[in-house]
Amino acid sequence: MIIPAPQIPWQVTGNHWLTLPCIHPADASIHLVGVVHAGARGAVEFAGGVGYADGNADPLARIVLVIDGVRHTLGATGLAWERELGWLPTFSCRIGDVAIRGTICAPHGPDADIAGAIVAISIENRASTSTSIQLAIEGTLGHRQLRVRTPGVFKDSHRVTGIAAGVVIDGDSAVSHLAVAIGGSDDSVVSVKHGDLPSWTIESGFTIDAGEMREEAFFVAAGSERDGATATLGALKRRGWRKLLDATRGALRVMEPSTGSVTADRLIARNMFFAYFCAVARALDDAHVYVVRSRLPWNGRGMTVRDWDALMWVLPAIQLADAGLAREVLLRICELHGHSPGGGVHYLDGSVFEAGFSLEGAAAFPIAVDAYIVNTGDDKVVEDPVLADSLYGAQEDIGARRDSRLSLYSTEVNPDGTVPSKPCTAHGNAVVALALDILRHTLDEKTAEKIPDSAAIRAATLRQFSDAAQPKHAFAAASDLAGSVSLTDEPGASLYWLPYYDLVSRDDSAYRRTAKRLDAEAPDALVVRCARLVGVDSSAALDWLRRAPLDGGIAAEFVDAEGRATGNGGDAALSGLLAYTVWYAIHALGAKL
Repeated sequence: MIIPAPQIPWQVTGNHWLTLPCIHPADASIHLVGVVHAGARGAVEFAGGVGYADGNADPLARIVLVIDGVRHTLGATGLAWERELGWLPTFSCRIGDVAIRGTICAPHGPDADIAGAIVAISIENRASTSTSIQLAIEGTLGHRQLRVRTPGVFKDSHRVTGIAAGVVIDGDSAVSHLAVAIGGSDDSVVSVKHGDLPSWTIESGFTIDAGEMREEAFFVAAGSERDGATATLGALKRRGWRKLLDATRGALRVMEPSTGSVTADRLIARNMFFAYFCAVARALDDAHVYVVRSRLPWNGRGMTVRDWDALMWVLPAIQLADAGLAREVLLRICELHGHSPGGGVHYLDGSVFEAGFSLEGAAAFPIAVDAYIVNTGDDKVVEDPVLADSLYGAQEDIGARRDSRLSLYSTEVNPDGTVPSKPCTAHGNAVVALALDILRHTLDEKTAEKIPDSAAIRAATLRQFSDAAQPKHAFAAASDLAGSVSLTDEPGASLYWLPYYDLVSRDDSAYRRTAKRLDAEAPDALVVRCARLVGVDSSAALDWLRRAPLDGGIAAEFVDAEGRATGNGGDAALSGLLAYTVWYAIHALGAKL
């Protein structure tokens, strides 16, 4: 399923509990709040109206100021945006002599990991006289949906209930999966308008003397039901917005990448943090971690995931930022998906969404484990029984796909789910050779003796997919092992990756001829642009990504020749691949901007 890129360049932020994917760039209004619900196997989302994606609905929440009796919304005279530390959207504007600056932050870090968000506002009076201010947050609850890939609408009525200095918004049925509590300062005045599209306002008033500044904040808290949301709102207030914001900044600062290039660091950080928070989620109802393709509603892959995407795209990016979470994610993937490595597309809870065996998906388990150990030094992870079972399962499933005559392996689908032109692919066998090499050194001695020699697999791959007898031979992408081959590169199993999986070196003449042939194409799949980072001309690929607008700077599955998102934007898992391959190209291959 491919969803066109949104027309509005939404600001996006969130933490592992809560996603704010639709912050309007014109007025900083919040149009959608989303959480992951394990019991429902999807995302539960609240919006101001059904037309939220195009901005054609009232906002779920927006800031309003009344300055000396005159009502203003933010952005009437323009709004300037910055992205602090690659993840926190901050805005600033002026309304007459009043300067306003705001930060929207979903807290993260020690003592700050909570299912909520804060909207911090500073107001500076630059006039020569005092100014009367009424600061409010107001909104409408007009749409609630449950989404795996396509949304389903909750049929019960929307409800807004006033509480002390705040409101709770939810559905009026006993089971609605999500409630959101919104609150302001303790002296706030609350008004609620009931109806089919209930609305609400939380307002407080104060005076700012000439040349002085006032700081305020509003809190957004999520719970699986109204009492839990109210309790979470209390926790946010008790911890204080300043401490939560400082803790988040500190946590993000520690995770920031460093390559020596400011431009590259910005590209890596933007996509790494997006993958970190929007491909990985903690479910509101069980607090366990889950990996999905994307939590954003305009990505057609939605709340499903393949083993390859989770282990080879998301996990490497997480390892760049947070070794502790990487370990938790690795074990969680083994727990949920390890019963059938490479078995197809999964719901977030590991059950099968779409069956289809991927050779690379099974091979991803040992490769990901080895990469995790190399990057973290945590070799004790292999002692975990769930991980061990996954590795043995991967070895068995890979072995079942071996050709009866040759030391080569076939697949049903490519890593991206497309059907290969021929059942045996060069990419798949390069990946398998590396995986089996790792398994030979990881599994018990008796099992390891039965694992085929990876050198024999690589030799057979080179013979089958390139004709060395030809003076200027190049690699084929796929073969039926009966003499018929396909030269057409397949985006999800691109020939660009062959050196990365140790089949050949980047200096190999056949590989260089293959890469030159592929470089002449203009692929619309961003994954191929990422693959070019490990190809012959890494610096050129890096420069293209630097200039590409993408989907507001984050990955989209499909892009045009200039890099503008055309379909399935907000691809969090693909952002993980982008972030890691840019980092790898600079650190390991010496690519430069």
